[in-house]
Amino acid sequence: MAATLASKLIARACGRAAVTPGEIVTCRVDLAMFHDSSGPRRLQPMLEQLGARLWDPDKVVLVMDHYVPERDDESRRIVRIARDWAREQALPHVYDSQGICHVVVAQHGHVRPGMFCVGGDSHSPTGGAFGAYMFGIGSTEMLGVVVTGEIWLQVPRTRLMHWSGRLAPGVGAKDMMLHMIGRLGMNGGQYQAVEYAGEAVRALAMQERMTLSNMAAELGAQAGLVAPDEVTRAYLRDAGVEVGELSHWQTDPGAAVERMDFDAAALAPQVAAPHSPANAGDVGRFTDRAVDVAYIGACTGAKLDDLRMAATVLRGRRVAAGTRLIVAPASRLDQDRAEREGLMQVLRDAGAQVGATACGACAGYGDTLADARTVISSTARNFRGRMGSTATDVYLASPATVAASAVAGRICDPRDLLRAPEAAA
Repeated sequence: MAATLASKLIARACGRAAVTPGEIVTCRVDLAMFHDSSGPRRLQPMLEQLGARLWDPDKVVLVMDHYVPERDDESRRIVRIARDWAREQALPHVYDSQGICHVVVAQHGHVRPGMFCVGGDSHSPTGGAFGAYMFGIGSTEMLGVVVTGEIWLQVPRTRLMHWSGRLAPGVGAKDMMLHMIGRLGMNGGQYQAVEYAGEAVRALAMQERMTLSNMAAELGAQAGLVAPDEVTRAYLRDAGVEVGELSHWQTDPGAAVERMDFDAAALAPQVAAPHSPANAGDVGRFTDRAVDVAYIGACTGAKLDDLRMAATVLRGRRVAAGTRLIVAPASRLDQDRAEREGLMQVLRDAGAQVGATACGACAGYGDTLADARTVISSTARNFRGRMGSTATDVYLASPATVAASAVAGRICDPRDLLRAPEAAA
């Protein structure tokens, strides 16, 4: 019987030949990921109360990314709990101040096609970009996972987002996501499995696919999947992981899906107005908005490919007077590669301030945006107060649009700068 990619992944995890949407099944977990905020400070007391132990430390990944670098006594306390617990448990996979969990876990090859994974963070669907079923859970559910190695779920339907054509220069995965969220709303995924497919998706680099899967959360889906292919294989090989045959991890022709069609060639850069990612529309609707801060950061907006986009726009240009550009690379590895490619120097020459490789302002940590009235950001959410102050209006956009807006001092279509002579400097 024809099956979706989601059904195949869940069937493998629950030890069945096939599953049907609506069934309740119990799955074996291949990987449990959590960070300093969602992990040890909440799990440790519950484990001690139960007198329970981790089912398999080798399948646990801990990332310190939310409260680093420590800036006050409370953040030092939280990070100390995480570090002490990791040492006590002798966890083999711990990444301390190396970057944002969703990016770090992928860069170290922990998520691979066919796996079933959970994460203690709402953006855990990022792992779906690798053809793995990965979704976010709360601390109580995570307690059950780390003790038993299992979790139940209802087999989801699949909502297929089919993108035909190719994206124009200056348009990327963030624009695709904002457009889908604007069209379908923040419950458009109906807590089912979303699969991204079509020519435009196949043409995306791995980190762009990660942006699609990551923001399945803002679309209201449980998981955001991309069928693995040679792009996936090449990325994982670079991470030191060889994967086998991939042809099984596809949605079969004729499988039951709810299909929605999108035209990549017709897509303009998107901007989401305060205070919801669903307030999205073409950038041209917002070009009269002056910006105080342009922020390039987070797991959806500061990976190496994102920094490349920003540098392409900023090369040979300067940030407008009265506007601050802040760049917080998503991981140390991405920052190091960006340095070697000369991208970070392009950003600094344009006037960017470089921040820590952590969740930072995206999670409202620190006072980075304290004095800003209007911000344009490459992050995933713009709920009121999400990035710190409730008085700040946050517009969401791609790294290219954020970079162009920093140069213009107002929201700007990056295609206008990419067509200008300075872009070739």
